[in-house]
Amino acid sequence: MNICVFGASSDRIDESYIHAVEALGERMAERGHRLVYGGSAHGLMGAVARGVHKAGGKILGITPRFFDVDGKNFPYCTELRYTETMRERKQVMEECSEAVVMVPGSIGTFDEFFEILTLKQLARHNKPIAIYNANGYFDAMQKMLETAVEQEFMPAENLELYRCFTDREELLAYVETYGCQQNEADSEK
Repeated sequence: MNICVFGASSDRIDESYIHAVEALGERMAERGHRLVYGGSAHGLMGAVARGVHKAGGKILGITPRFFDVDGKNFPYCTELRYTETMRERKQVMEECSEAVVMVPGSIGTFDEFFEILTLKQLARHNKPIAIYNANGYFDAMQKMLETAVEQEFMPAENLELYRCFTDREELLAYVETYGCQQNEADSEK
């Protein structure tokens, strides 16, 4: 399965996030998945790529040409594709993936997640979306989304468009069995 991972590019974050996401990348590769991501060698993007590479997995990096500078991109991508814009980058990552995982990040990560979530709400795809909530990083975001439901800015069903995990094995099991889960839910209706 091609799994797209959205995450931080900052190297200043706490090492516990780096270790958690690198371990996620290792497990992805060990379970036979290919990483699709933004191509960076830094932050959590670099961590997931190092994990996948360490376990012998395949990596598709997708990056805008203006990021093509020494040391910016992960040097061991199986394939590195260039785009002209950040918008095009998101589109290519979506098109090349069968599942999406968000790990801790900042503005760019939030942008990627909310766009893919919006597209799922609009029935433009039905890919599993999983959040790796390492160290409780996304607790406040989850609360914000629940508040949006409580105050009727969005329907409660939107909270079912993604799943939040603290355990990487449970996260990977979810994305691997998502189609089966959807078929069971549909047959129960």
